[in-house]
Amino acid sequence: MVCHSRKGKALTTVHAKGKTLAVLPKSAERGADAAARALEAVLASLEDSKAEDIVTIDIAGKSALGDYMIVVSGRSNRHVMAISDHLLTDLKDEGFGTARVEGQEGGDWILIDTGDIIVHVFRPEIREFYNIEKMWAAPDMDEETRH
Repeated sequence: MVCHSRKGKALTTVHAKGKTLAVLPKSAERGADAAARALEAVLASLEDSKAEDIVTIDIAGKSALGDYMIVVSGRSNRHVMAISDHLLTDLKDEGFGTARVEGQEGGDWILIDTGDIIVHVFRPEIREFYNIEKMWAAPDMDEETRH
């Protein structure tokens, strides 16, 4: 079976005992739907974990990193770690697989990458220091120079 990614490269799907191990979206809409479903699951998990100051940034078209970036705060190192643990469990339970994680050992700043969504979980002081929302929310240079 041959599928095509959004970039037009031909990809092959591996089969084991007649079951497809990886399913690629057949159209851009399905990919967008998958990202929207993942976003809904991530936001529900973050709210359930009492994450604070939840900011969602649409980065589709701005970056190849994903479709959305979410920045949240936890009250303490322990809360930051609990938020990320809960999110990882919820994502797996909802069928989104295992996300890549960085920073779990410290609990100051944990990055969770689901593929479509990048989640940054910060302690408030660390979030304020890096201020990544401001960097990503800045207008595109092309748009700025056209005016």
